[in-house]
Amino acid sequence: MNGHYDTLETRAPELREREQMARVRAQVAHAKAQAPAFREILRDVDADAIVDRSALAPVPVTRKADLVELQKRSRPFGGLATTQWGDAARVFASPGPIFEPEGRTPDYWRFARALFAAGFRRGDLLHNGFSYHFTPAGSMIEQGALALGCTVFPGGVGQTEQQVQVIAELGPAGYAGTPSFLAIILERADALGAPVRSLRKALVSGEAFPAAMRDRLLARGIAACQAYGTADLGLVAYETEAREGLVVDEGVLVEIVRPGSGDPVPAGEVGEVVVTTLVNTAYPLIRFATGDLSAFMPGTSPCGRTNVRLRGWMGRADQAAKVRGMFVQPAQVAGILRRHPDIRRARLVVDLDAGRDRMTLHVELAGGAVRDAEAYAATMRELTRLRGEVAFRAPGELPDDGRLIDDRREHGRA
Repeated sequence: MNGHYDTLETRAPELREREQMARVRAQVAHAKAQAPAFREILRDVDADAIVDRSALAPVPVTRKADLVELQKRSRPFGGLATTQWGDAARVFASPGPIFEPEGRTPDYWRFARALFAAGFRRGDLLHNGFSYHFTPAGSMIEQGALALGCTVFPGGVGQTEQQVQVIAELGPAGYAGTPSFLAIILERADALGAPVRSLRKALVSGEAFPAAMRDRLLARGIAACQAYGTADLGLVAYETEAREGLVVDEGVLVEIVRPGSGDPVPAGEVGEVVVTTLVNTAYPLIRFATGDLSAFMPGTSPCGRTNVRLRGWMGRADQAAKVRGMFVQPAQVAGILRRHPDIRRARLVVDLDAGRDRMTLHVELAGGAVRDAEAYAATMRELTRLRGEVAFRAPGELPDDGRLIDDRREHGRA
């Protein structure tokens, strides 16, 4: 076992929940007072009333698309940040463009915890294979490694042969970057006959990390853990030596909600990952919808960390489909469920009937509920402006994968 980064990781869950809800209240109050956009978004939210997760659920969700629009209106951060030029150390740009400030606090993105769980320690040399320009990934890892007392080689991406040469000559203990780039480096090292056997650990992120790749790395003596983060939030969750899910970072509060809404899904079901930052006061994102699908795992990690765990990345929640020339959004399907609480689970299936678009709302009802296809169809028509059919499914028949819209036409999302 690698041990624990600090005592926060082994707190009693009840204590963590109390302390984190107190931080949520403080963060909401701070955002309303210091960030003009959040002052408007949260205008009807009483910070002191957020005493538990059920009280947090009605708080408006902010989405990545909202960041784009807000930042277009008010550069550079759309009124969401509380930092100014000179206060921020760096500013990054992600596709959109979306601009992200980096504050001056040590380990601003909180990646030291993930690096520690992956086995990195003071005195290690870390080869950082994340990009150092435009997006913050390289800086995220570097700041976390420096906080641990590691030395960092800023490799970035590309220049594979030079990367191999540096690794062979400096002998770093580990690598951080995408798993695919690590595989490319190792393949090039084999072709060149270069010794890169010093690599014994890795923290990988930015793309899928299938078990087959993990096993290939392990066969070469490299134990790799994955981390889940975003350019907006920093670290969200990280893998430990237990290799059973991703433990949620102590600096965020994570909810799993029905895609297109802010409504929590039942425990264990797949939904969209929504995150509230607890310690980042420079960019205090409140109920930020990542667009990623995941689910909470039951129980506690065998590694001894007591925070909740995510099952990992399970797809994207942005499932919009164009039907008869109009876009249908997950939020509209979520609205149907909200209007009819007797529907336990639903999925809008879009397919073709004699070459024409067809919508069918497949529903599972709660126990004892009375089927009311006419009412469900009427709500579907009201919220989507389109007519559709209703099909009833047996309990448990619809897959638990977080999808609210299933576009089965050959052209997919038009």
